[in-house]
Amino acid sequence: MPGDSNRARFEREIMPHLDAAYNMARWLLRGSDEAQDVAQEALLRAFKYFDGFHGENAKAWLLRIVRNSCYSWIKDRPKMESMSVDDEGQIDPEHERALAAAGHGLPAPDARLVSAADRRQLHDALGRLPTAFREIIVLREIEELSYKEIAAIADVPIGTVMSRLSRARELLLQNLSLRGPEPG
Repeated sequence: MPGDSNRARFEREIMPHLDAAYNMARWLLRGSDEAQDVAQEALLRAFKYFDGFHGENAKAWLLRIVRNSCYSWIKDRPKMESMSVDDEGQIDPEHERALAAAGHGLPAPDARLVSAADRRQLHDALGRLPTAFREIIVLREIEELSYKEIAAIADVPIGTVMSRLSRARELLLQNLSLRGPEPG
């Protein structure tokens, strides 16, 4: 808009995605106390470089900055991540069950009936995923971004997004299966 200040434009286009930014930082940093600090740092970077934003997908643009900030934070603390992308483990082909366990695709009333124990179990299983896989699951299943948007955020080809997502679902299912049902 003519005469629209950078700050007003930033508030209009970027600030609505603040919850998604914090959510991504929280998942990538495994709920650490630093997630809020890293998300705020990413928001400051986004504002500083907002002149470089030319109206493309604001959410994807911000989440890419958050992702890069999180990975910088993780890189400075190498002991935090114990399993790399190459260190994947065994494959369980029934990855779609993990989505069902998460309530994905269920009508809203049914999704609300998922018990607190199931949510805790899913949260724990997701938290045990390596960062690269946790990131893909969060972006696709929680933030509901397209493969193209995720590819732009993660700076990888769409095929890599699809294979990582498949592998992340498999690992999530393994984590859920290893845990077993909570005693009731």
